[in-house]
Amino acid sequence: MSITRQNLSVIIVSYKSENVIENCINSIDPEIEIIVIDNSNNDELKKKIEAKYKNVRCILSKENLGMGAGNNLGIKNVKKDFALILNPDVVLEKNSMNEIFTISKEIDDFAIIAPISDKKEYPNYILKKDHNFDSVKPFQVKSVDGFAMLLNLKKLNQFEIFRNHKYFDENIFMYLENDDLCKRLNDLGENIYIAPKSKIMHLGAKAVDNKYKNEIELSRNWHWLWSKFYYNKKHYGFFSALLNGLPSFISASIKFLLYSLILNKGKSKIYFNRILGFSNALMGKKSHYRPKLNNFNDLEN
Repeated sequence: MSITRQNLSVIIVSYKSENVIENCINSIDPEIEIIVIDNSNNDELKKKIEAKYKNVRCILSKENLGMGAGNNLGIKNVKKDFALILNPDVVLEKNSMNEIFTISKEIDDFAIIAPISDKKEYPNYILKKDHNFDSVKPFQVKSVDGFAMLLNLKKLNQFEIFRNHKYFDENIFMYLENDDLCKRLNDLGENIYIAPKSKIMHLGAKAVDNKYKNEIELSRNWHWLWSKFYYNKKHYGFFSALLNGLPSFISASIKFLLYSLILNKGKSKIYFNRILGFSNALMGKKSHYRPKLNNFNDLEN
């Protein structure tokens, strides 16, 4: 089945993203349904974008669900066969969706298709073994980044593990939820493609208003090491996760001590949060850290 404007929904999970989300929405064809999951429970944002954009429906979450659970909630409200996951700091280039529509007529064995990022130095994919980059034709990859990925829901729903709208692992608050989904699809023998002529601009780490950057940075560092350990433990076992995570833990510990000695409060907090993220994952604790935005200015150097 090919992708069309009528059988596709776009899902955008936002959190304090008022500064960028309209750029994302403006880049999407107005005939395509957009579902925004707002993790900051911003009623003003909901009223504004629903009044301005007739194709947008904003669902407010009373708690910060993170990326995995937020996207699952969005997909739960999709009645179409395909869902395009976008971060709010992504902008689709002109004809990006038309390229996806065309490709879907040529290949029908895909579980995921992703556009290609404008940041060539940071590819939004990992190549599959024995497959090469192609600047024209779609090519198979091992995984794609989560800021832009189109899911073939009709295909995924054939598998028991994806029923009940559990596409993303909700134990993961942020980071590697996309890798986890791709890993499970690889294990099932499903195909993931990059559409090289479908292009996007990704601002990167700009999805949250800049005034919250310090606290968000603490949250990112905590979750990066937590998610890394959790992912490796889930798929490769405890000792693999430990060996893989120890270098980052040791590096963070050394940097925490150094920055503490020179009284750099901001940097020491960042590396301390990395230590805490790893330690909590090591002890089997849940991914519980949430941004404390009432104290977003407390990271002065």
